[in-house]
Amino acid sequence: MSGSMLKDCPDGREALSLLELNTRIRVTLAEAFPDTCWVRAEMSDVRVNASSGHCYLEFVEKDPRSGQLLAKVRGSIWAKTFRMLKPYFEMETGQSFTSGLKVLVKVAVEFHELYGLSLTVLDIDPAYTLGDMARRRMEIIRQLQEEGVFTLNKELPFPLLPRRIAIITSPTAAGYEDFLHQLTENKGGYPFYTKLFPALMQGDRTEASVIAALDRIDRHRELFDVVVIIRGGGATSDLNSFDSYLLAANCAQFPLPIITGIGHERDDTVVDLVAHTRLKTPTAVAEFLIARMDLVGEELEGLRQGVVSLTRDHLSRRTTELQLLTTRFPAVVTGRIERDHSLLRILAGRLPTGTSGLLERRRAELEREGLRLRNGSASLLAEGGRFIQLTEQFVKMASPDYILRRGYSLSLKEGRIIKHATDLRSGDELTTRFSDGEVKSTIL
Repeated sequence: MSGSMLKDCPDGREALSLLELNTRIRVTLAEAFPDTCWVRAEMSDVRVNASSGHCYLEFVEKDPRSGQLLAKVRGSIWAKTFRMLKPYFEMETGQSFTSGLKVLVKVAVEFHELYGLSLTVLDIDPAYTLGDMARRRMEIIRQLQEEGVFTLNKELPFPLLPRRIAIITSPTAAGYEDFLHQLTENKGGYPFYTKLFPALMQGDRTEASVIAALDRIDRHRELFDVVVIIRGGGATSDLNSFDSYLLAANCAQFPLPIITGIGHERDDTVVDLVAHTRLKTPTAVAEFLIARMDLVGEELEGLRQGVVSLTRDHLSRRTTELQLLTTRFPAVVTGRIERDHSLLRILAGRLPTGTSGLLERRRAELEREGLRLRNGSASLLAEGGRFIQLTEQFVKMASPDYILRRGYSLSLKEGRIIKHATDLRSGDELTTRFSDGEVKSTIL
């Protein structure tokens, strides 16, 4: 250790200054990492300086299970290198050069006495990022399959007439206008009811925005037949949000069939894979819905022609039958009339005898009824007379005069009969009625 770099402490010990320590670290790192090396890491906090064009970021490593941060170091990509690396990476991977991607980068390890440790990026391997993205998509698909929800939306019965359509897209998207135009200008003149549920279709907030739109539709799902998720054009990197587990799980378990038209012909997102029907563009989605209506229209036309054919056959048979009846009608009518005439003649011959017998039977019945009526009336009158006599005798015996003649008297107060002694008070005036007159008295 060179004595020129050491300073004595108050207690006599020798110590390095911070600059001396950082210098030694820089020299040691330069000796340990004389050449560049490849490093696997996740990009974080990616920023581009607008004036210089330099890209500054952090490389991090996290625990795969807990997500806890295990290591972190600053990184930089100088403008000249960044202008080449960024378009190359995005063209090869179809992904934006942004935070959250795992990358394999060639770096130079540097240490600055003032700014500390940093990695200067010199090159990048897009194949590693593609592999990680594919692995992540497979993990999402496998998780959905293990949970038993991957094919749920595909198993929903598709409506016979998909006329009521809930649309999830950006209201400013060109694909939305193309979809509506194609749908409303259909050659069959089919009426479609559409309702827009606006959502962001690119960027970090796409996942939450589309899930929120699905939640709004779910609250009124009885008003719709299908859900359409569409977006028009854009970079392949914008499809990242549709490789989301949460969004795919929501789509897979949605109670209405979902039709997607969110990508390009060669790109299948996880949302495409779990949707009931995947189509490549918004226009293709509109054509699909119109084709479903055409299919039902063709079936109805076939049924109509079948009904017309059956009706014609039925009318033809009935016409033939009527023609046959027309030729046979005179003979049938003549025969029927002759039979009726014969029957009437037979009845006319039997009528006098039958009438006399019937009248005799009715006369005998009337005489028997008259006899029963006279006998019954006499009995009723005798019983009524006896009842009247008994009633009259009872009324006489119950009359006050009859009771008074038997030696009884009635005492009245103010015209009312006194029934109880407790009803009388001193000074009350009484009238006592006998069979031969009345007597007035006063209670002392």
